[in-house]
Amino acid sequence: MVKKIKADICVIGAGSGGLSVAAGAAQLGARTVLIERGLMGGDCLNTGCVPSKALIAAAKHAFDMVDGERFGIAPAKPKVDFAKVNAHVRGVIDAIAPNDSVARFEGLGVTVMKGQGVFKDRRTLVVGNTEIRARRFVIATGSRAGVPPVPGLDTVPYLTNENLFELTVCPAHLIIIGGGPIGMEMAQAHRRLGAKVTVIEAAVALSKDDPELTRIVLDQLMREGIDILEGARIASVAGEEGAIEVTLESGKVIKGSHLLVAAGRIANVDGMGLEKAGVKYTPRGINVDDSLRTANRRIYAIGDVIGGLQFTHVAGYHAGLVIRSALFRVPAKADYANIPWVTFTDPEIAHVGETEEQARAHYKKINVLRWQFGENDRAQATRQTDGHIKIITDMHSRILGCTIVGPEAGELLLPWILAKSRGIKLSAMAGIVAPYPTLSEVSKRVAGSYYTPTLFSPKTRALVKFLRIFG
Repeated sequence: MVKKIKADICVIGAGSGGLSVAAGAAQLGARTVLIERGLMGGDCLNTGCVPSKALIAAAKHAFDMVDGERFGIAPAKPKVDFAKVNAHVRGVIDAIAPNDSVARFEGLGVTVMKGQGVFKDRRTLVVGNTEIRARRFVIATGSRAGVPPVPGLDTVPYLTNENLFELTVCPAHLIIIGGGPIGMEMAQAHRRLGAKVTVIEAAVALSKDDPELTRIVLDQLMREGIDILEGARIASVAGEEGAIEVTLESGKVIKGSHLLVAAGRIANVDGMGLEKAGVKYTPRGINVDDSLRTANRRIYAIGDVIGGLQFTHVAGYHAGLVIRSALFRVPAKADYANIPWVTFTDPEIAHVGETEEQARAHYKKINVLRWQFGENDRAQATRQTDGHIKIITDMHSRILGCTIVGPEAGELLLPWILAKSRGIKLSAMAGIVAPYPTLSEVSKRVAGSYYTPTLFSPKTRALVKFLRIFG
């Protein structure tokens, strides 16, 4: 027999975006169904953000052991037990998993179903022998690792983020296809844990960010012994487990033990019967309007599955917009002008708004402000002086963009996100009192540098001289 369920909202996908919609809707009293064919928590918890940052943390501890000489501490080669590193990563996932569990969501009143959801028509989704008829559907099925059409790649064992964190033995030589954030984060982490690492990038590594600042990161990675090949195109891949050969079009052959593919993401749009639901999509993802509605007005799509900026925090932002629109009937449109991102290399890269190149294309005149971490006393004390903060403003001191490369860059970005999104001018940042000695002083200093030419100008000096007359 076919079981039938009526719901106010049916969410397909229990990743970060889908979970946020389901939790919010259920707590607001909406009849909510959540469908997940894989693991609760989706890519971010199980194979993405959480395990990668846990691995990066372990790698940082290993690196600190060999980097103590500048503090007067003799370097010591770390003895890395990769199986225990893996256990640490799994432990972090396990600690967070209860927040995303079936038990928690059922406790909130959500009906959680395991299986593949397939649309029967524009208003009905089928999961196994159950039909769900909902007022609104939210597709939050995320994305998966893209696999480039490299000759021979389908004949060799390779890793993606989906199985990378299952390794319990450190690769002898990890070859990485793709020099984006994921590729470079994992390159540095594995290098610090003992692997030889080669990164192959067809264009420019870390191309999404300001090249002036990414150069600082790439130089650090190369100093640590990572071989970064930019503008390198792969002719073929061959070999077997433990013995992989990548041949470049130049004729160069790279031999390694493991191959990681980190060459972009593909939206999970297959197998859902989207055509029957009247939902339009392309290989890049589901088509949505500014309100995140699909061609079928009853169906929303959020997060990675719509392409664009594929970040966990973007999926969470989308979830809030859908709750407003679907439950409160309040018009809500996605605005990506103030979406930040962080690449968790060491040093980190954090960014919001426009880069210098983008701003110059949009405005006749801009101001570019910089402040070096080398001018910050806390950075000097911790010997983390590589990098700087770069602020782009218009001629009225309105903030157009901010990029930070340096220690804790991701943590330092938040006030600039607030300032840009709320139209706060540089004078407010320059006027705050920052605790000393902290890295946060770089924000106050760079803002203050905007006013330095005026403050110490001949006119200002003349004014001070004039005021002396009055005692």
